[in-house]
Amino acid sequence: MKKKFAFLFASLFLLTACSAGPTGGSTDGSGAAEGGNKQEGDTIKIGTNLELSGAVAAYGTAEKEGIDLAVEEINAAGGILGKQIEIISKDNKSDNNEAATVAANLATNDKVVAIIGPATSGATKAALPNVTRAQVPMVTPSGTDDAITYTSGKVQEFAFRSCFQDSFQGTILAKYAAENLDAPKAVILGDNSSDYAIGLTEAFKESYPGEIVLEDNFTEGDKDFQAVLTRIKDVDFDVLFIPGYYTEAGLIIKQARELGIDQAIIGADGFGDEKMVQTAGAENVSNVYYTGHFSTKAPANDKVEPFVAAFNEKYGKEPSAFNALAYDAVYMIKQAIEDQNSADSLAIAAGLSELKDFVGVTGEITMDENHNPEKSAVVLGLTDGKETSADTVEP
Repeated sequence: MKKKFAFLFASLFLLTACSAGPTGGSTDGSGAAEGGNKQEGDTIKIGTNLELSGAVAAYGTAEKEGIDLAVEEINAAGGILGKQIEIISKDNKSDNNEAATVAANLATNDKVVAIIGPATSGATKAALPNVTRAQVPMVTPSGTDDAITYTSGKVQEFAFRSCFQDSFQGTILAKYAAENLDAPKAVILGDNSSDYAIGLTEAFKESYPGEIVLEDNFTEGDKDFQAVLTRIKDVDFDVLFIPGYYTEAGLIIKQARELGIDQAIIGADGFGDEKMVQTAGAENVSNVYYTGHFSTKAPANDKVEPFVAAFNEKYGKEPSAFNALAYDAVYMIKQAIEDQNSADSLAIAAGLSELKDFVGVTGEITMDENHNPEKSAVVLGLTDGKETSADTVEP
């Protein structure tokens, strides 16, 4: 997911603070990699750069829960290569510039060997220049913007994710609307202030085989959607696609249902927080579908059941997709370290880029050439605010 794009000018000065060598590293006469951060001392230091306060704190807080559970499990089982994981947690306050600052501090001051987060794509992209300069791999659990890992024809060497990307979500939703919902006519109401929504819209339009009869926009922070929803009500359509976050999506769904718009509503993983249902009112959240990375109703493998049980025991609730994605991110780093037999940051980056057939609770992951995990998606259906269906959809 992406928070609205923030220009990086304010954070670029931080690049000079990074002491690591140029991207890609080199080797000395012994063949040992130079650059990046080395694993030193009795622990393996991993940083978290998450939205623990601010507008999208629900995402970052959930991801911190998943990380803490994974680290607790790994350390109890003896750690990685005989060393315990030490988490250094920092709050980026749901602010892109702060996310860049946190990335620089974690990489250059705290000398972490890997970073998990941020949760949103805007913050992840803001952090990317600093982790690249420091040569420290960053795994975002939920940053879905395609440009995080591949920009201007170039793979971003130190950017990885445990989630699928926007182009994949948009394609899946277009396929689901046409085939599963039998919806030949669509309306799009998207957030024009968000990279996330813009990317989803583009992918949906490219893949949807039906007719898009109306396309309109809103801006993050809008609260009154009566005028645009009245226009939508007056056209003939079968499905309403809302690419956006739970904050505005909840209000749109509430106001749409109150206006008598009862057609199917679809969205991406930005719908995936209980606050969306709270805002809309559970009675209004029926015939609503969204792409998810994880569902207990469609378990990806036999790791899901023990994960759900452990999460429930620790937190007293069912895990969400954000919990599961962050949990997988920790284990992906663990696998990369073990595959390389090294916890140095360059080795971890190499291990992540070569990750193959990794079995996580969100599915089996093989990293493609652009650092995106190859895996299926789940489309979740809601009735009265409760998850009542989960369909696995292949691209």
